[in-house]
Amino acid sequence: MLCLSGLSVALALVLVPSSTEALKEGDCEVCVTFLGKFYETLKDNDVKFNSADIETAIMKTCKDAKGKENRFCYYIGATSDAATKIVNEVSKPLSYHVPVDKICEKLKKKDGQICELKYDKQLDLTTVDLKKLKVKDLKKILEEWGESCKGCAEKSDFIRKITELMPKYAPAAAKARTDL
Repeated sequence: MLCLSGLSVALALVLVPSSTEALKEGDCEVCVTFLGKFYETLKDNDVKFNSADIETAIMKTCKDAKGKENRFCYYIGATSDAATKIVNEVSKPLSYHVPVDKICEKLKKKDGQICELKYDKQLDLTTVDLKKLKVKDLKKILEEWGESCKGCAEKSDFIRKITELMPKYAPAAAKARTDL
């Protein structure tokens, strides 16, 4: 009888789905993309695959990260203002060439916010009507270009600044637009 109940418990454990499921499509978008690009740069630059060198490289990469990638770096502790530091949770598995989706899966268990990060939708500057965008979106375009609009008070000021800079940052969109 005791053997039979032990067998039924073992069978139940096998049949119950575990909470350690693989990442679904679109999960951890920023983590998978950022670490994928980072891993490729490590291979391209012939970095030694040991934890210390990888940790140094990720700190250096995170200094230049912007937007959601900077937020990801903050969550793993690779920025100077981060409160926690779990960079070793990235560097050690990368030193063993663990796939980035597995690393992100493990990071998700440590901090769920990491997998909630999603990239912002990119605006198609060739077709978008700048006059219909919110000022917040216009500011975001300038911010992505690394520009600012000093003295801009009106929405039209931001639109003018974007149209001035478009040939420099989005030349294909500037040529395709007819309202310039």
